[in-house]
Amino acid sequence: MREKHPYVYIMASRRNGTLYVGVTSDLPARVWQHKNNSSEGFTKKHQVHKLVYFEEHGEMLLAIEREKRMKKWHRKTKLALIEKHNPEWMDLYEDIVG
Repeated sequence: MREKHPYVYIMASRRNGTLYVGVTSDLPARVWQHKNNSSEGFTKKHQVHKLVYFEEHGEMLLAIEREKRMKKWHRKTKLALIEKHNPEWMDLYEDIVG
């Protein structure tokens, strides 16, 4: 069984496209849900299927606080964070499951 850790993550529809910020304790499973449109919502409606950024946190409360702050950021700030850590806008899903 895979050990779970709290993560904050950003999904994108494409480079500079629609962004979604989320928090989860099981990043591979949650990203799989987004990619496979397993539930109705924002990411399904806007085809946001590409994991472009994530960060691990030691405690879920810290991850939730970080997610709330990031959701309030201007789009420009979110784009700068992605560009700094993933300038090619690669889909990082294979990195977390493989």
